[in-house]
Amino acid sequence: MPPADTGASVTDRAAASPQSSTSSSSSAAAPDPEAGKLRPGGPGYRRMSFALFAAGVATFALLYSTQALLPAISGDLGVSPDQASWTVSAATFGLALGVIPLSAVSERFGRRTLMTASLSVAAVIALLVPFAPSLGVLIALRAVQGVALAGLPASAMAFLAEEVRAKALVAAIGLFVAGNSIGGMSGRIVTGWVAQGWGWRAALGAVGLMAVVCAVTFRLLVPKARHFAPRSVGPRALARTLGSHLADPLLRRLYAIGALFMTVFGAVYTVIGYRLVAEPFNLPQGIVGSVFVIYLVGTASSAAAGKLVARMGRRGALYLAVSTTSTGLLLTLADSVGAVLAGLVLITAGFFAGHAVASSSVSRTAKTARAQASALYQCAYYVGSSLGGALGAAAFHAVGWQGTVLLGLAAMLGAASITLYATRKAVAERRLLHLARAA
Repeated sequence: MPPADTGASVTDRAAASPQSSTSSSSSAAAPDPEAGKLRPGGPGYRRMSFALFAAGVATFALLYSTQALLPAISGDLGVSPDQASWTVSAATFGLALGVIPLSAVSERFGRRTLMTASLSVAAVIALLVPFAPSLGVLIALRAVQGVALAGLPASAMAFLAEEVRAKALVAAIGLFVAGNSIGGMSGRIVTGWVAQGWGWRAALGAVGLMAVVCAVTFRLLVPKARHFAPRSVGPRALARTLGSHLADPLLRRLYAIGALFMTVFGAVYTVIGYRLVAEPFNLPQGIVGSVFVIYLVGTASSAAAGKLVARMGRRGALYLAVSTTSTGLLLTLADSVGAVLAGLVLITAGFFAGHAVASSSVSRTAKTARAQASALYQCAYYVGSSLGGALGAAAFHAVGWQGTVLLGLAAMLGAASITLYATRKAVAERRLLHLARAA
């Protein structure tokens, strides 16, 4: 992992050096590699933050628009939970398929252009989804919508890495992830209450209109890219780039951790609606949708990820995220609304913290082709979501909520094992370095 940016410019370091004035003048003339990049409090940073926040809201609101509606869709179309769950998994799987090729498109045409196009196409499809005549058509439209949305995660992390100072990168990515959590929350709350009054099709239409507003907001606010250099990425070059990223053991571990965290999140939030509308809870659709206000916890935990890493280190933050998520999973086993809600709070906080730490670490670790490095992370992340939703629903259909929780605990055990391996490896490397210096 690259060393942390101290915030001192080349000129500042030269001025503090006891070397000769000639040496200082030479150092002062060296260009600052981060000159002109956005920083908190600087011009353009606030507009960029609001624009990416709006994009994050639209992404998660659209991607998971059917999730809170699954019990209603099952009842109206006469399908089982594992069949209805594909209206969610198809969208996330489509995104996973599209994110890598669209990252190559962003290298040629620019991050800003691709994000604008992706949001626009996804919003138009969202206005068509409510009119799907059957489950098969609904799943197909959702898959296409997922591919369209892939342009956002394929470009957003690279856009921030190029345009924002390194010291502020984790915080900036945290705000984008916070937008994801707000979108996931607001989309589910809106769909829950609208569905209770007018049905699930009207609910999906409401989310489509919200996405249109977000797309317009993004286009009006997003600043021009000042540090993007276009380049063509052919299939062979793309394959070489992806291969180089996959050859990096740190990046591989980060990809796996992102996928495992998302497996838990996809499983829990795909199935939780079925659990809460059934015995012993019997909650109405509107109340079930309102449960997703818990996403606000994710907004806070993802935005605070930078401070968490500064205090505990990357691996320490991941251990905390794993333990928090696992504790939440165990709490949801109780037949008490209070315990289930408390469990969801912990799962959400742990997931968003883990995701923010892993995704920002990818952007900082990759020295070149950051869009492809981030795209591989997003691909793994949304494959985890697809598998989590499908397997979580299948486990629930077969053995009940306990099966979904067991799946989540297995995923967290995997994430903890990967982090422990990295910790032991780092300790061994430090010991060898100490012995080499002592010799």
